[in-house]
Amino acid sequence: MRRVLPLLFVFLVAVALSFPLARETRAASYTFSTEELIDGFMKTVFGLEYRSWSWQPYLVKKYVGPVRFHVHNLARKNRKPMVYRFIETLGSSVRGLSTAIVANPAEANFHVYVVDRDQYTDVVRRSIYKDSRADAPGRCMVRVVSDSSGISQSAAVIVSDEGDFLFRRCMVEEILQGLGPMNDDPSLSHSVFNDKSRHSRFTSFDRMLLNMLYDSRIKPGMRPDVVRPMLPSIVRTVRPLVH
Repeated sequence: MRRVLPLLFVFLVAVALSFPLARETRAASYTFSTEELIDGFMKTVFGLEYRSWSWQPYLVKKYVGPVRFHVHNLARKNRKPMVYRFIETLGSSVRGLSTAIVANPAEANFHVYVVDRDQYTDVVRRSIYKDSRADAPGRCMVRVVSDSSGISQSAAVIVSDEGDFLFRRCMVEEILQGLGPMNDDPSLSHSVFNDKSRHSRFTSFDRMLLNMLYDSRIKPGMRPDVVRPMLPSIVRTVRPLVH
């Protein structure tokens, strides 16, 4: 019997970081070629770290209206100031992306849960899946609900009490992935979308990718073969936006 695809699709990225415990360093300034940026875009925007039987993950996912964040700090340490600072940089870093922090969780379409490790499984099951038997994979995660009109909801769960580096890394990666580029790839050495990399900041490479995704010519639901021919022109447009 043929399965009928629903109109609304839910995507999950759970991060199992496997980088070496080396001292973190800032990425050197780097001029990325058009080919590198197109390759990075195609690898991160199309596909999903946790593969699906459906073809839907391999379409563009992005917000088309304002992204309204609400931060739930359930951890013992108050991480809200750090999360707020990062969110506040997104609107100025990515043209075409409108962000706000809202006090009322009912008004949010992107929820960020900051938890301690012993809360992780319970929060994933109760607040993300609303299923007491659901799996809670990875060291942090983001879940995205999307259809042909764009992303309608995202929810990230970030662990607070396993060190500042892991917290920053997960915060940056999960929030960015909740905006649409949900795939990781080990070849992307200049990107946080690579579980083996040591980046814990919004790198210039990733700022380029997000600006490409939020260019007005890129629409939710576009297929790879439609998007790829557009990317050289989009790269030329967004280069001056990223310093």
